[in-house]
Amino acid sequence: MRAWIEGLRRGGAKKALPILSFPCVSLLGVTVRELISDSERQAQGMRLVAERTDAAAAVSLMDLSVEAECFGATVRFSDSEVPTVTGRLIHDGEEAEALAVPEVGSARSGIYIDAIRRAATLITDRPVLAGMIGPFSLAARLLDVSEIMMDCYDEPEMVETVLNKATEFLIAYARAYKAAGADGIMMAEPVAGLLSPSLEEEFSSPYVKRIVDAVQDESFAVIYHNCGDNTPRMLKSILSTGAMAYHFGNAVDLREMLEAIPADTVVMGNVDPAGVLRLGDGETVRAATETLMSRCASFPNFVPSSGCDIPPLTPWENIDIFFKTVEEYYGRA
Repeated sequence: MRAWIEGLRRGGAKKALPILSFPCVSLLGVTVRELISDSERQAQGMRLVAERTDAAAAVSLMDLSVEAECFGATVRFSDSEVPTVTGRLIHDGEEAEALAVPEVGSARSGIYIDAIRRAATLITDRPVLAGMIGPFSLAARLLDVSEIMMDCYDEPEMVETVLNKATEFLIAYARAYKAAGADGIMMAEPVAGLLSPSLEEEFSSPYVKRIVDAVQDESFAVIYHNCGDNTPRMLKSILSTGAMAYHFGNAVDLREMLEAIPADTVVMGNVDPAGVLRLGDGETVRAATETLMSRCASFPNFVPSSGCDIPPLTPWENIDIFFKTVEEYYGRA
């Protein structure tokens, strides 16, 4: 994986690497609810996406409810939308202390690990990456996204207690993915992008770094994702995590990020997955992708991608146009 990352960094024509998994529902003819409940469907969905696209890697479902559900959080399911966590599981320091770290394989985590095990045998022409939530974003789902912002000021010890338990579980979860045959993880830490730089430096990056240090090696990569609009102000802290590559959302100017990030660090992003890929037409997708390429493709360490997870009902015509536009742009360069 280190060599693969180096290949992405060297410049030249790049294969796009969007966070593309849930749109496989239309290729399989199933609902989101059916997809998230069946490891075989997930693996076959990844295979179908890999067969249809020339993506640089295959990415599993970016379902950020799985880990919170393992801790006991309530999850709302839908036939057409990605699952979401509802309510607040932890209300005070006493509940935080009593919170048990779940076993990997509990709730739906075992399904997702088995999906990677199956996908790794089906997809052999590119890396297979598992989707996983980041530590602060997991803690926010247990404490409630709105409440944790105040808790960082008013109850920092409680937040740290939950973060330590979240990180312990995520290390074990990442190791399980590694053992199942994943070549790396795409770790989503979006809620950290809502913090101030000083709070992010205290409550997110050190815990992300613990996960990176525990699992990343020459054969297993951690790709850090953050789609918050505050990321340019916390860039030094984010880079201190030591991830092999970084993925940023469409809330930021990716060219400005590339100008601020060392040239030996791979940066991915950032066509709007909802407003453009899901809701736009072919011309909108083509224009947005052309704009991204014209502004960023001159940076050797840039890899074209979506800004975040592409929604389940995104038209495949739009996804195909995104890939075609990237390929055509490099063909003209």
